Amino acid sequence: MSEKAFRIGPIRPPSEANSLLIQVTNGCTWNKCRFCQLYRHTKFKAYSADSIRADIDNIAYWAERVRMYARKGTSAFAWDIEGINAELSNMTDADDRQCMYTVANWLIAGGENVFLQDGNSTALSSGRLSDVLLYLRQVFPQIKRITSYGRAENLSRSTAEEFAELKAAGLDRIHSGFETGSDAVLQRINKGVTQEQQIRAGRAIKAGGIELSIYFMPGVGGKDLSETNAEGTAEVINAVNPDFVRVRTAAIKPGTELYQDWQEGKFELCSDDDKVREIRRVIELASGVDTYIVSDHMINLLQNVEGNITADREEMLQRIDDYLDQPEADRRVFQLLRRTLRAYDLNDMKRLSAAELDALRAEVVKENELGWTVRMNGYICRYV
Repeated sequence: MSEKAFRIGPIRPPSEANSLLIQVTNGCTWNKCRFCQLYRHTKFKAYSADSIRADIDNIAYWAERVRMYARKGTSAFAWDIEGINAELSNMTDADDRQCMYTVANWLIAGGENVFLQDGNSTALSSGRLSDVLLYLRQVFPQIKRITSYGRAENLSRSTAEEFAELKAAGLDRIHSGFETGSDAVLQRINKGVTQEQQIRAGRAIKAGGIELSIYFMPGVGGKDLSETNAEGTAEVINAVNPDFVRVRTAAIKPGTELYQDWQEGKFELCSDDDKVREIRRVIELASGVDTYIVSDHMINLLQNVEGNITADREEMLQRIDDYLDQPEADRRVFQLLRRTLRAYDLNDMKRLSAAELDALRAEVVKENELGWTVRMNGYICRYV
C-alpha cells in the first residue's frame, strides 16, 4: 500500500452503501459457518489502535483533497464532479485512486455515516475500540452514525455496561448475523452460537443504548427445519426487541459445506414459496415489539415486505398473501422476473401483455422440467 492509503474490507451491509468504510479487523473470528466461504482463506487479525488511527489520518488527508472540489452554491454545497473524476483518472497508484474515490463518494453523500469492517469488528477489546471511536469522531465531528458488525457469540460475553461505554465513545449501531433463532438450525449451519447467547447479547446491546440490527435467513434450515427456523427466530425477536430484522434469503454457494450437503442429497432446498411462508410466520408470531422488518437485498423475493412488526403487521401479511394467492404459474412467472431483475413487485406484472404473460408461463414450465433450480449471482436458488 502507498503511504497515504488506508485499508478497506470486502463487505458491508446494503444500508451502509453511502458510509465510509474503515477496516479495523481482517476476517472472521469463527470462520466455520457452513453457508459462508468469504473468509475461509483469511486468518483473523485485529489491527492495533495506532494502525487504525493512522488510517483515519490518511482518510482525513483524502478528505481535504476532495473538499478542494466543493463549491458553495446558493443553498447547499455542490461538487465539481468532473474535476474529481479528472484527478482520479490521472492518478497512477491504484490504492490511492481507490482511497480518494471512496472518500469522495462518502463526502458527496453527506459524509455522515461510518461502517467499521470486517466480519467481527467488535472483537477488538472494548478499550481499543473506544479509542478508535473517540479519535474518529474527533477527526470528523460531522459524523452522525458509526456502525459495526458483531458476532453474537462474541457479543454475548459483553455486559450492558460495556456496551454503554462503547455508545458513549461513539458506536451507534451493531449488525449481527443471527441468521436464525432456532438451535436446531444453528447447529445445522454450524453457527457456533446458541439461541440463549443471541438473546443475552441482544438484551445487553439494547440495554447499553446501542441500536441492534439482526439478520434472518429464511430457508437456511432446509425443507425439514423450515417451520422451526421461523418459530425460533420469532422467539429471539420477542425476547430481544431488536431495532431491525434484515431479511437475507438463504441461497447456497458452491464451495461451502451446505452446497456439498445439497449435492449429496443431505440438504433439501426450500422453495421461494417456503421462504416467503417463513417470513410470514415470523411476522405472525412476533408480538409486543417495536422491530422494523427490512428487505434491502436483491436476493429477497418480496422486497416490498417491510415495516414495523406491530404497526404494519397487517399490511405486510397482506402483501405476502397477495403473492401466495396467485396461481402457481403466475408465482413462477414473478419469481423468474425477480431473479432476472425484470420486476420488483407484483404490480410490475400488470404492465405485461397477455401474450407476454403466456410466453413467460411457457418459459417457466420449461424451466420446471429442467429441475427449477437456478444460479443467481453465483448462488443456488430453488423456485416453487
